[in-house]
Amino acid sequence: MIGRLRGTLADRNASGVIVDIDGVGYEVMMSPRDIGGLPSIGEDVVVHTHLHVREDQMSLFGFTDSAGRDLFRVLLGASGIGPKIALAMLSTLGANDLRAAVLTDDVAALTAVPGIGTRTAQKLILDLRARLELPDGELPGSDSGLSSVRDALEGLGYASTEIRDATGGLDSSHPVEELLRSALQRLGRA
Repeated sequence: MIGRLRGTLADRNASGVIVDIDGVGYEVMMSPRDIGGLPSIGEDVVVHTHLHVREDQMSLFGFTDSAGRDLFRVLLGASGIGPKIALAMLSTLGANDLRAAVLTDDVAALTAVPGIGTRTAQKLILDLRARLELPDGELPGSDSGLSSVRDALEGLGYASTEIRDATGGLDSSHPVEELLRSALQRLGRA
């Protein structure tokens, strides 16, 4: 198992990076959130990885920290979740918002992930609730701001895909009013 790579960041694109280690380039698939947290091309980088092996393919999935990798592994243990959906979940929600969504039964937050419908979200909540623990001091309702924004947009008649696009990447630590304003601005541009 390849658990960590340390080398030079050789290239990056929308779906991942290439880490050069002594002349060997390791292609690592990463979420856009994690790619944005990496240094510039040509600089030293450490990427925590998960090697996913199938009959016909071996793929490396990378994360900026070991906590992200560990959560990815927990998601892979859920019924019906493969590596690409797990990576999309971490990319769309982030680790803390994902935990909060599962622990507060926030189906709407999980359906914001491309490829996850209502039934899958409900099954995920049942499957993952016992496996996910919140970090010390964090309350399960930390995603309530984004949840309120999604509910408000739904009440205004926006479709779930529009809501997903409008709320994707918003920082849940901001006040609800600011989150709603940002989401409505994104919807206005679209």
